[in-house]
Amino acid sequence: MALLLTEKDVAELLTMDIAIEAVEEGFRQQAAAQASNSPRLRLPLSKGAFNFMAAAAPGLGVMGMKTYGVFGAGGARFYVQLYSTENGELMAVIEANTMGQIRTGAASGLATRLMAREDASDVGIIGSGFQARSQLEAVCRVRNVKTVRVFSRTPERREEFARWASEVLEVLVTAVDSAEECIRGSDVAIAITSAASPVVKGAWLKDGAHINAAGSNHWMRREVDSDAVMRSRVIVTDDVEQAKIECGDLILPVDKGGLRWRQVHELSELVSGAVQGRYDDNDITLFESQGVALEDIATGIRIVQMAWERGIGREVSL
Repeated sequence: MALLLTEKDVAELLTMDIAIEAVEEGFRQQAAAQASNSPRLRLPLSKGAFNFMAAAAPGLGVMGMKTYGVFGAGGARFYVQLYSTENGELMAVIEANTMGQIRTGAASGLATRLMAREDASDVGIIGSGFQARSQLEAVCRVRNVKTVRVFSRTPERREEFARWASEVLEVLVTAVDSAEECIRGSDVAIAITSAASPVVKGAWLKDGAHINAAGSNHWMRREVDSDAVMRSRVIVTDDVEQAKIECGDLILPVDKGGLRWRQVHELSELVSGAVQGRYDDNDITLFESQGVALEDIATGIRIVQMAWERGIGREVSL
């Protein structure tokens, strides 16, 4: 019997705090050589692309994959399939749009907890779409955020985001008119956009700032300029091999010779303590989030366990 979980089920079960714990455990298993991740594959189609990503975590008793099709402005529908590493049986099928949104925020929240200054309280976020809400929520979960500035291209959307975040997250959120105004002075700078060219510039960053770059996962897109990358003393991503394929922010500096891949660390190294998130309060730090399958299966198995306990979802005989 496999458990079928809908978007409604996931929304009922998964909180940001639970997701951060689950993602951290996934990377802890990876650090202990009890989990592995396979970079995303993109199969081109005449009208879009089919995307496939997989991971295995014997330490959690689960392996699985996430699949989704991308067809222009129609958006994507995400599905996660989980299998037992004990016997290979299908454990669950999860509608994963909501889960993906929350786990992406959770990875940034985990990185922020490990890399940002302890006293970080001012946030600048560029982007006001679907993923932006969970990015800001996650940062607010791990730091005592007091003020936030948001910028995006459409005034109405950034104003709407500011209203939502002020009410739901109970912090002072102000919509501003430029990316520079948004980022200057921020302790945590968040980029969660589909921009083709950088929206965060190194010249705007104050000493001690932490950056979460979470929107771009294509080698032709960049959210952070090379100056910001080169100013960062600690650079971390969720999976270096995946970053080598699709992290435009890092690929260009590496190609230009200013950065070497051995200088880029994985989130699992921070979780295990093998690498420090920062060495000094004046360090600029950078987390490049690509979104990996290990985050999906670690979060997915936690959701399945809660669903079993609460009797949520529908069992399907195959």
